[in-house]
Amino acid sequence: MGRLKGRTALVTGGSRGIGAAIVLRLAEEGADVAINYASENSKEKALEIKKQVEALGQRAMVVQADVGHKQQVDEMIDLVSAALGEIDILVNNAGIAPFEPFMKLTEETWDRTYNTNVKSIFLTSQKVASKMIERGYGKIINITSTASRVVTSPVIPHYISSKAAAHQLTKALAIELGKYNINVNSVGPSTVDTDMCTEYLADPSIYQKEVEANPMKRLGTARQIGDAVVFLASDEAVQINGHLLMVDGGLTVKAAQPDDHMEH
Repeated sequence: MGRLKGRTALVTGGSRGIGAAIVLRLAEEGADVAINYASENSKEKALEIKKQVEALGQRAMVVQADVGHKQQVDEMIDLVSAALGEIDILVNNAGIAPFEPFMKLTEETWDRTYNTNVKSIFLTSQKVASKMIERGYGKIINITSTASRVVTSPVIPHYISSKAAAHQLTKALAIELGKYNINVNSVGPSTVDTDMCTEYLADPSIYQKEVEANPMKRLGTARQIGDAVVFLASDEAVQINGHLLMVDGGLTVKAAQPDDHMEH
């Protein structure tokens, strides 16, 4: 406890699922946290997470922004810096994964996926890094996926390629920003039972096949992703840079499983 005392963090897509778990773990370790959400539908959830952060004794704020749009990103970061102080820890968690096979994939879905999963990292990191460089300190952590390394499903080529792009962007930023004492890393979850996967995992046979495909014979949890983020944001990871920390139970180190369970 207290590994992040005195730090200010911004978590994009922080109102639910993995993002909410990351917010709470950062707060448990002493960070003040800004919780980004995209739409009015998520505002109530963001406010509830804010209350939980404050109950832990930390400052919190919620801020709405579509992180795929520069003006909204710039305004969000300015608001956070004014209210909580300059951002020490940026967690680029916002992401979407609409299921559409390649031959039915629309340009709109492609653009929306890349705006949320890749362009947002560019926009937020560039804005936040300008201040981190001045202060000679910063932690940028991107939430990617097992899809950064392997093709996980035949019906989300846009998502898979976007997460691979996010992984490569992480490495490029690590090289450019490392000399300013800014660590840039990413965390790669496998399937986690959050609201993003609720419909997919509702089929008991699909759920069981996901479990059986994992070497640990269980799904990961959102809190475990938060644990990994806390580690990378802490001084314990001061010499870790450009790394993709897989939190996948070993899924990506074994031969690919048959994709029949993905046909659902």
